[in-house]
Amino acid sequence: MDRIREIFNEQIRNPLTTAIVGFVVGLVIGLPILGWGLWPVQWRDAEPSYLREDLKQDYICMVIDSYARNGNVSQAATRFELLGEDGRTLLDDFRPGTCNLNENDINTFRAAVLGPVIPQPGTTVTPGAEPAKGKSRVGLVVALCLVTLLVGAAAVYLLVIRRRGGKIESPASVEEEHGFTSERLDFVTEGQEPPIAQFMTTYMLGDDLYDDSFSIDSPSGEFLGECGVGISETIGVGDPKKVTAVEVWLFDKNDIQTVTKVLMSPHAFNDATIRQRLESKGEPVELEAEKRILLETATLMLEARVVDISLGGGALPQNSFMERLTLELAVWPKHS
Repeated sequence: MDRIREIFNEQIRNPLTTAIVGFVVGLVIGLPILGWGLWPVQWRDAEPSYLREDLKQDYICMVIDSYARNGNVSQAATRFELLGEDGRTLLDDFRPGTCNLNENDINTFRAAVLGPVIPQPGTTVTPGAEPAKGKSRVGLVVALCLVTLLVGAAAVYLLVIRRRGGKIESPASVEEEHGFTSERLDFVTEGQEPPIAQFMTTYMLGDDLYDDSFSIDSPSGEFLGECGVGISETIGVGDPKKVTAVEVWLFDKNDIQTVTKVLMSPHAFNDATIRQRLESKGEPVELEAEKRILLETATLMLEARVVDISLGGGALPQNSFMERLTLELAVWPKHS
């Protein structure tokens, strides 16, 4: 049960999983609950083309009978066009005696709606054209479909492509904007085995939704787990949030639990109340430049290196929150 709970918790961190779950939940709420239960669709003033076949027969009977009585060509043509593509077939199959209509009434109506139509003054009739009402409904449906596609594309970009594909590149753009640089560590020159995965992630003051996650794959493409960094604790009030601690986590598909360590500002680390509160999330570690933090699971080992850090204070205690933090995450398989 604990294993299932851990896997579930880690999958919730995955933006793609969140997007899929949100889409499914939206369908459930929108279709069965809202669409069919609370506010079901009610058809009113539907066009005759949507009627059953027997009701279409009744409709064309009434149209022919009305024309036989008032002789209004324009009105007859307009009503006939509301049957759409089935109108011509229904009229061709219409036989004298149906609805007490004689052959003369039927032929006169056929000549009026299928032959040259002479509109009454002030009216315009174009046989074969769709009713304006039908066009407006089709246009509305197309517009709603386009809006839905655009919203879906935007959601996929924000939740999947930008958050997952663009994460490795985001620190570089942040560094260029704020005038500082950092490079990935070359572990080979230090005499170490090169990691199977290496990521850079940067938090900047004002990024209140900061939560980076990365997939860990073997050289052959096999999924091994995930790792990431997210906001753990803030201090003070007002916007933007003042982040005083972040948590680095490592998920191993072959382990029963996720390993987490909480990286804390010097003020938070030395504050007994804050530190005690955060110990429940993971082992507390004080943030220092170039500090390396090791996380180990059953088959994976992650080293988080503090590449760059800038602390703030002002109205809050000195070194109590992060203005900027860049971490490098390097992952190796654990050799038995």
